[in-house]
Amino acid sequence: MSRTAVLWSLFALQAFCCTYFLIDTIWDVFWPTAVNGFADSDLIEGLVTVALVFGLIFTGNELRQILSRQNKLEDQIKVASGAFTEVLEGRFRTWSLTSAEREVAILAIKGFSIAEMAELRDTKQGTVKAQCASVYRKADVAGRLQLLSVFLDDLLADDLVNPSNAGTS
Repeated sequence: MSRTAVLWSLFALQAFCCTYFLIDTIWDVFWPTAVNGFADSDLIEGLVTVALVFGLIFTGNELRQILSRQNKLEDQIKVASGAFTEVLEGRFRTWSLTSAEREVAILAIKGFSIAEMAELRDTKQGTVKAQCASVYRKADVAGRLQLLSVFLDDLLADDLVNPSNAGTS
């Protein structure tokens, strides 16, 4: 069983326990069996439920961040080992680019102008502009430079620039 599967299984178990205690606490509040209503054990169960809910939220967030970081590191390793094309295609699949949009995106990353792309693809500049706009929208970037920076971020380590030294020469 993979580490990810184990983590998600533990998360599901914690969610099950949280749900059980939450239902039990609600049941005790609205349908008490004790003569005096809300018993001390019900208070403890309520506090445990609140702690479980916060733990579940924290664990879920941490798990999401860890998996996101793991995916980013795997992408960086692929780039470092010469698999940039695989990373590129993975991003294009994630963004659901058409084959024409993929071609335009690659040409844009390579630095070709709209006119050059239109000539290479034997199409009109307006078509290339529309395809570029579609690529930028799907990639959630403002333009060619931000599109390029998405892939440069994969190539460069996060710790190359120290924020405290960024303004000094």
